[in-house]
Amino acid sequence: MLNGLVTALRTLTVLTVPGRETEKFSSSLFWFPVVGLLLGVVQAFLASQTRLLAWNELSAALVVLAGMVLTRGMHVDGFADMADGFWGGKSKESALRIMKDPNVGSFGALALGALLLLKWIAMLKLVEQGAFSVLVAGVVLARLVQVLLASSMPYARSEGGTAQAFVSGAGVSHSVVASTLTLCILNPLFFQDTPALFVVIPAALVAAMMVGLLSYRKIGGVTGDVLGAASEMAELFVWIAGALFPGSQSQFSI
Repeated sequence: MLNGLVTALRTLTVLTVPGRETEKFSSSLFWFPVVGLLLGVVQAFLASQTRLLAWNELSAALVVLAGMVLTRGMHVDGFADMADGFWGGKSKESALRIMKDPNVGSFGALALGALLLLKWIAMLKLVEQGAFSVLVAGVVLARLVQVLLASSMPYARSEGGTAQAFVSGAGVSHSVVASTLTLCILNPLFFQDTPALFVVIPAALVAAMMVGLLSYRKIGGVTGDVLGAASEMAELFVWIAGALFPGSQSQFSI
């Protein structure tokens, strides 16, 4: 079972961890929220320490940059690829072909710029509020969204691809276990403000539904790029929702 954690860490982060990879990549999906917790805590620690400089704009920027560095920019790359493919491709085949191109086009560049700007604005507000619980929740829920989509949608590429090993073996059990773990993680973060859970969780689910429905309409399923894009959208939606919700102040101190 721990081999799944090794695979999840190696897949979702830059960390080089000892141990053997799992033979069934889909088993790593159980651990995605745990990896999200690890990433979120690192980002929250960075936010809490740089906030002491009394330069919140820089603190927010460093948190957003840290999220990209810790994940090798994999998810933002997927977001840009999805934007290029979905808005540049006229058919399923052309969309998938564009998404596979390592070069970033105009649609991807514009979408990525908008994403990072909005994430920075939301994070600036969270840093000003000291709402580190929302920061962590966004990162955890972003990984849960990947599991939910991988478990509920088919893989879109008939020829296979990098994420097929994760998607093809995923099912209801992965969604149930990952969702349960996520709730176990979030409850302590918001134990003084339970109503905030009814803001951040729906925000993530709305992002998942939007990306999932769009992806199904455009390419009939998901790819690794789509999962990465859904993760970015969920993180953004949770951070914005948390920043707008006046009760979601910091119950998570570092």
